[in-house]
Amino acid sequence: MTSTAERMPALYLSHGAPPLADDPVWPGQLAAWSAELPRPKAILMVSAHWEEAPLALGATETLPLVYDFWGFPEHYYRVRYAAPGAPGLADSVEKLLRGPGTPVQRVPDRGLDHGAYVPLVEMFPGADIPVLQISMPTLDPDELLAIGRKLAPLRDEGVLVVGSGFFTHNLAALRHVGPGVPGWSAEFDAWGREALLARDVDALLDFTHKSPAGQLAHPRTEHFAPLFVTLGAAGEELDTVRNVIDGFWMGLAKRSVQFG
Repeated sequence: MTSTAERMPALYLSHGAPPLADDPVWPGQLAAWSAELPRPKAILMVSAHWEEAPLALGATETLPLVYDFWGFPEHYYRVRYAAPGAPGLADSVEKLLRGPGTPVQRVPDRGLDHGAYVPLVEMFPGADIPVLQISMPTLDPDELLAIGRKLAPLRDEGVLVVGSGFFTHNLAALRHVGPGVPGWSAEFDAWGREALLARDVDALLDFTHKSPAGQLAHPRTEHFAPLFVTLGAAGEELDTVRNVIDGFWMGLAKRSVQFG
């Protein structure tokens, strides 16, 4: 891959679920966001829905979709997103990440899960930008931050680095509350917004202890974890953070942010 004149930003977005496509507001917010971005040469996706160690690089030729959800209406399983693969990006990622104690593997038949393709369908509907998805080999915030820092040079090569999760995520707790936004979701979202604006990376890394309702907002942390890859890729540009999308969807915070 070759350098471009314009450095790409790094994003963390909340990806919702397949029914995001039918929401009256959210698809338009994602489309408006992508319209403001420089056109990427390639997109590197880190989704909450792929945990595998050692760190794995997904398909680089045809990109199948992984319909990793159950009990939804049939039309959600007919969604297609035929983006080209990104073999050159895979080579670059492997070079940046491989080192002593940092093995990298290739999983050539692993396609894009819904954490990757659901937002991409809305943001880049032409499916004409090469995409590579990589796994999270751990949920440890410091290790994910370090991975993001190693990936940061890709931004100078026209690569859009995207961490895809959900700013709050506790589906089990939602079953026990009425309509509206649960207090734990609102409290965590407000805390996260302030921590991001204050560039308090230490607090974000220790969010399970530093945040209000952190254990309820993320009883398992995989949907917040992609943020740490984004923070690492943002490098010294944390002061450029912009909250692009906020609000709630089915009681969960859909906060999505951009660095750079």
